[in-house]
Amino acid sequence: MASRPDTDDYLNLFLNDIPLMDVRAPVEFAKGSFPCAENAPLMNDEERHRVGICYKEKGQDEAIKLGHQLVSGDIKAQRIEAWNRFIARHPEGYLFCFRGGLRSRLTQQWIKDAGIDYPLVKGGYKALRRFLIDSLDQLIANGDYRILSGRTGTGKTRVLLGLPNPVDLEGLANHRGSSFGRQVTPQPSQIDFENRVAVAMLKAHHLTGGSIYLEDESRLIGRCALPESLRARMAESPLMILEQPMEERVAIIRADYVEAMLQDYLSRDGEEAGWLNFRDYLLSALDRIRRRLGGERYQQLQDLMTQALDQQQANGALDGHHAWIETLLNDYYDPMYDYQLSQKQGRILVRGNPETIRDYARNHHKLQN
Repeated sequence: MASRPDTDDYLNLFLNDIPLMDVRAPVEFAKGSFPCAENAPLMNDEERHRVGICYKEKGQDEAIKLGHQLVSGDIKAQRIEAWNRFIARHPEGYLFCFRGGLRSRLTQQWIKDAGIDYPLVKGGYKALRRFLIDSLDQLIANGDYRILSGRTGTGKTRVLLGLPNPVDLEGLANHRGSSFGRQVTPQPSQIDFENRVAVAMLKAHHLTGGSIYLEDESRLIGRCALPESLRARMAESPLMILEQPMEERVAIIRADYVEAMLQDYLSRDGEEAGWLNFRDYLLSALDRIRRRLGGERYQQLQDLMTQALDQQQANGALDGHHAWIETLLNDYYDPMYDYQLSQKQGRILVRGNPETIRDYARNHHKLQN
């Protein structure tokens, strides 16, 4: 492999999805890393903890000596083998630690001793994270945004992804943004979410250009919080209102939250456990808005949902779900949305069906380019 220099071209790394080998400990990686990073640690959590205590009590030299003692012999060989596997899969990548210091330099040296030159990211995680925070702040302040809004069940995410320059915040948060919005896979950490948003915004700005299209979101998407500056900017940006008839909305809700979610649970958990976990997912989501529904309305919806689930389990029929979905939309989500929209009337650019929204966005994009 030809030798490549170390890099501080952070923009290139993120725009081109360059693979990154994160040699920090697993606990650090779990708190937050980057979309194209994989964890291949120099030290595991326990080793890092012991070296950290030694550093505080005895200083850097003794900490380095302990680190070499802990990561030696077969353990060292296993770590080097893991790095070599990453390098074989990603010869164009880079490695990094927290500050681009001791850990990444040592990793780089051990890899070189094994016969491979592999570059590192100057400044490490801290510099990469700082670059994303600063870049996102600039993009939020200077970017042009269009917000896609609409009642629950209008299929906003589907339409958003067909617009000229979308950033799918719900996809980045791995959550659909409502009580029913959780997925079968976990959400990213808050730092991971913020990093994903920043990278997506950089790509939207540098690779596509023009207005960036976002879906109307509240502060929290599941447990992931939007950066306050982004939320404030979205709250003052022009709106496109997606409209769909009730029958279509019910069909979209059923497809996304019943049919697709059941398949996800069955794929993850198998036939029996998958069904039980899917059933619990729907009933628990309804339970989370119990207080806002009120006792009588909650009981009515729970009865309708339970009947629909029993019918589906008995013969696979999905028609029973229509009743609770339409009732929930009419009695809960629509009044809440209509009130929120009444506060935003002066910001509406266009309203209509998916094709109307797409046509408006395409024409706007053409005018910008």
